[in-house]
Amino acid sequence: MAPLPKSVEIIAEHVLTQLTNSKNRPLFVALQGPQGSGKSYTADLLAAHLSAPPHALRVAQLSIDDLYLPHDALVALAKTGNPLWRGRGQPGTHDVELGVQLLTKLKEGKEKVELPRFEKSLFNGEGDRLPMDGTGPVVQPPVDVVLLEGWCTGFYPITIEELEQRWDSHWREERVRLGLEDNELGTMDHVIAINDALKKYVKLWEFFDVFVQLVPAPTEASPYAVIYKWRLEQEHNMKAKNGGKGMTDEAVKKFVDRYIPGYVFFSDGVTDGLVGRVEGVDVPLKADNAPAKATETLPTPTDAPSEDDDKPRQPTHPPSWRGRGLRLIIAPDRSVVGMEHF
Repeated sequence: MAPLPKSVEIIAEHVLTQLTNSKNRPLFVALQGPQGSGKSYTADLLAAHLSAPPHALRVAQLSIDDLYLPHDALVALAKTGNPLWRGRGQPGTHDVELGVQLLTKLKEGKEKVELPRFEKSLFNGEGDRLPMDGTGPVVQPPVDVVLLEGWCTGFYPITIEELEQRWDSHWREERVRLGLEDNELGTMDHVIAINDALKKYVKLWEFFDVFVQLVPAPTEASPYAVIYKWRLEQEHNMKAKNGGKGMTDEAVKKFVDRYIPGYVFFSDGVTDGLVGRVEGVDVPLKADNAPAKATETLPTPTDAPSEDDDKPRQPTHPPSWRGRGLRLIIAPDRSVVGMEHF
């Protein structure tokens, strides 16, 4: 058997430590990483490693891609005119209620659970959800670990004040650094629509006890530039194996372009959770690993952040995995060059 990549060894040790220290069963583990970072490959190896002796854990593995809306709903969303919804992937293109139902059943452990499947090759690559008719993967209770991976896993909505500030500062800077034309990816209203859609995801993230994040090592260039390289490498490798079927290099660039706003506006949520009062979000007030007791009323921020404000963001509702997060910093060759706990 081939040796495990260093990244998987580190993640497995982190998960096993948290499993030992936690009374929760199953332990809910989220994995987030950008396109091309190897998050799906890492999740597959992690699940296989935890399932094999000597650990022999019962692992339920799910990708956020499995929660995509059916084809007709994706088409309807694309017709709204928001360029960020012209294809699947963004918050708003997933069936969050289905995800909550699945995670609830896995947590209760009272019945077998069929996991959804999304077939990306249907409808000329637009994709569609396959029927949940017993032919998909079925998880038998009880489960030790639930693993969910996705590019936007753990992303939180932000206040309108902060969104406006980032639009005029961070987003403007990244558009220049990445060579994105003004409004090529829509207007601020289109980003606000994604922010509104993301509010529904908070109840999904609340299930998770442990978080693992893969982030590119910092460089003088845009922190998102390497994502284009990684995703292009993946496409070239796939085309080399299937006879050349796939996207052109320009199509890959356009594909990645649509995801960049998500990182700029919402990825801080992995560390901070909710910051300020985000209208339309009700979150449970709970201690670490404790059941919800009440509904938290979030304070209204007295001042919107300014461009020269160097104060750290103060979470008003930290994520449920606070203190149990692991961040792996990876080089352009995807090797681990650093590690942080959060």
